[in-house]
Amino acid sequence: MYATLVVRMSVVEPPQYASLKETPQTDRPRERLKAVGAAYLSDAELLAIILRVGTKGENVADLARRLLVQNRGLLGLASMEFSELASQRAVGEAKACQIKAALELGRRLLTTAPEQRRQIRSPEDVADLLILEMGHLEQEHLRVLHLNTRHQLIGMVDAFRGGLNSTAVRAADVFKSAVWNNAASVILAHNHPSGDPTPSSEDARATEQLVEAGRLLDVEVLDHLVIGHGGYVSMRQRRLGFRS
Repeated sequence: MYATLVVRMSVVEPPQYASLKETPQTDRPRERLKAVGAAYLSDAELLAIILRVGTKGENVADLARRLLVQNRGLLGLASMEFSELASQRAVGEAKACQIKAALELGRRLLTTAPEQRRQIRSPEDVADLLILEMGHLEQEHLRVLHLNTRHQLIGMVDAFRGGLNSTAVRAADVFKSAVWNNAASVILAHNHPSGDPTPSSEDARATEQLVEAGRLLDVEVLDHLVIGHGGYVSMRQRRLGFRS
């Protein structure tokens, strides 16, 4: 059960560079995969490895991040028609084939071996997935993790980018992909570019509205994590936006 609530750790995301060749070798996606394993790479890093090369004025890491942000994460890419994906700037048919093939392999793996899906037992598990990528983003991102009835991760999307407040965040943007993915529950996470993970009053109001929207859609919001430079905070632990 998602019950034990923990607050710990902080890591620094690698700085952005104009060219991947200028990035320190240890920060490059392939080198990081060899050093720490694929499970510890962000979606953007894994996608960059699949794409292999970028284009003039945009290295492959920036290309991967842009595709994920513009298309609401991996689930958004997976749901796109081939022609739509290929028409994205700097993608084309070859890269579209690579993306579609990789996503289909992942889908088949989940279908044939559901017991191997990552299980989310605590906020610490969520932070281990997200803090490398989200800890030092310069703009707020709201990420939604989709879980099945066994609290196994079945999907993850970026639902919103910008200042998080109760008027800007639409429940439809948060829950549409979760319903489409047949998720039993979701966990929300967003970053504070200031580095301070202390939840704001707007964070609490937005969370309360999303929790209520989830109840109406029969999709439980298990928690909402705020990620900063110095760690993260579980809003359920603080009882902010959650009635119990």
